[in-house]
Amino acid sequence: MGIVRETASNQDRMSPSGPVRTAVVGLGRFGRLHSLTLAGLAEAELVGVVARRDESLRAVADELPGVPGWTNLESAIAECDAEAWIVACTTAGHVAVTRRLLEAGKTVLLEKPISESLHEARSLEPLVNADSSNLMIGHIVLFNSEYRALYDEVQRRGPISYIDCVRHRPASIVTDFPGENPLHAAMVHDLYVVQSLVDRVEPTHFSAQFHRTAKGAIDLALAQLQWEDGPVASFAASYLTPPGMPPRGVDRTEIFGDGWSARMTPNPRPIEVWSQSAEWPMALEIRTDASGPSGMMAEEQRCFCRVVRGQQAVPIGARYHDAVQVQSWMDQLVRNEGRALNQDGCVV
Repeated sequence: MGIVRETASNQDRMSPSGPVRTAVVGLGRFGRLHSLTLAGLAEAELVGVVARRDESLRAVADELPGVPGWTNLESAIAECDAEAWIVACTTAGHVAVTRRLLEAGKTVLLEKPISESLHEARSLEPLVNADSSNLMIGHIVLFNSEYRALYDEVQRRGPISYIDCVRHRPASIVTDFPGENPLHAAMVHDLYVVQSLVDRVEPTHFSAQFHRTAKGAIDLALAQLQWEDGPVASFAASYLTPPGMPPRGVDRTEIFGDGWSARMTPNPRPIEVWSQSAEWPMALEIRTDASGPSGMMAEEQRCFCRVVRGQQAVPIGARYHDAVQVQSWMDQLVRNEGRALNQDGCVV
């Protein structure tokens, strides 16, 4: 059964208010999810995919019938009529691919992080509009239904005193992806969440601690941020969960204010199945099945379509300068590794 999507007339397809003609660069796990989601959205039309190898194109041919593919970006830009592009290739290729698309006058949704290097990430700045309207950063957590409800509660209830973010992932990652720091790969999601909750205000104190395995690999990152006359935020991100726990680990965010508190537990989703063992069939709020896409990736893409059409500004947390700010926070946390906050909330 093929992807179900609302069809559009030829006039709608060429109209500024019609489906946004979109192409995807990268067909790894997230690139494939982006492509399948786009293929089912009424707001978008998937008009091309780009991969490094022909094998990757053939692997999705049955799922994306009739969608043309390229293995050369320059050829894709010249031959594909996409007005918007989603960049979901390897992080090492993010800046080069995004730079070329921006130079070609395209609007881009770039999966985070911009780059592994803060200096390289900042090199895109001359090409990015002041309001980031031509470059939106992909961060699906900001479009998670629980987070959006939590954000509304924070806006309604007032100042935050304390934020506690926990994000644990399987211990197997240490050997499957050697050298991957949970601060960069896991904690970054919560840093974006907190950035949005504090409305991009810059912290005044940074501290962090790492735990290492017997072989020296980092399997736990702890961090603390503090704002002048504002909240304290603590973060824990690890590769520690055993095989018996949910396959994508567990996430939890707690917030405390004056006379109120809130908790979000978005992973795993609140559905469990038991037979010979426990299963968590929906770790992330992403569905791309034949009934139509739903969840946080679909909402992110719908937002991107509105941005392309000029119907919405890029939201806080998804702007280019927001991504650079979070990347600078991570750099400062790494530099301050080994420092901690004392009982008075001061760095020691």
